[in-house]
Amino acid sequence: MATKEEARRKLALVIGIGKYDYCEELQNPENDANDMSKALESIGFAVTKKLDLKRAEMRYVVIDFEESIERDDIVLFYFAGHGIQWEDQNYLIPKDTPTLNGAALNTTAINAQHILENLSDHNPYVTIFLLDCCRKYHLRNPEVDARDPDASGSKSIGLKAMSKAGSLIAFACAPGTIAIEGKGQRNGLFTKHLLEHIKTENEDIQMILRDVVKGVKQESKSKQIPFVSASLLERDIYLCSQQTKRPHKPGKYASKFYCSRLSESKDSHNNFTFESSLFLTI
Repeated sequence: MATKEEARRKLALVIGIGKYDYCEELQNPENDANDMSKALESIGFAVTKKLDLKRAEMRYVVIDFEESIERDDIVLFYFAGHGIQWEDQNYLIPKDTPTLNGAALNTTAINAQHILENLSDHNPYVTIFLLDCCRKYHLRNPEVDARDPDASGSKSIGLKAMSKAGSLIAFACAPGTIAIEGKGQRNGLFTKHLLEHIKTENEDIQMILRDVVKGVKQESKSKQIPFVSASLLERDIYLCSQQTKRPHKPGKYASKFYCSRLSESKDSHNNFTFESSLFLTI
């Protein structure tokens, strides 16, 4: 018989953007998105994966995903690429965002808080929101470039903490800090450790993320520490739940003797330890 977690639908939207039009190409997001999609599919998620989206494309993809959610679904959103905060709002940067000039982000980028709120409006069992987008980057400002081609342009200052009832949110690094770009590595550091743990069977998602935080902290020598914000309404949330097989329960008047050898001494073939159980139902 399937557990409640197994009976629920599991939906994931995975987006990776590395080929930006106005800044240096990122090496990891495409691999991050591909590998995360495979991992989630292997544990029963229906995954929508998209790479290198322009803003209009990303808006439609997100809306379609939101509209596919039904009550009590387990919902996971994952984004790898560039992100920035402005006036206490976090924005995910599509491949064609030309500038980071303040209010322009409302029309050139995607508001991450709006995505989280819209996902939650469909009353999922839980919303898991994973952002690997606090990477250090330089996004050129065309207006500045026209005056001074050597100007530094705009730089990331990390993300703002987020929360929403019924959600579990994780950033690659603490709010206001920058993640280490995994140059020469297949995956970003945060995603690398997510992939190591996310398929763990019968493990609560909060425990998984604790292992991820520990792994990233240790590997980066405390230079990068992921941020986790939990506002969960349910207990025991498993991404990969496997039912443990139990012995058949004897019926009325039935008796059965279970005898199993637990260990065998290395010194003698005749020196055994046994555990026996007698089940008798009257």
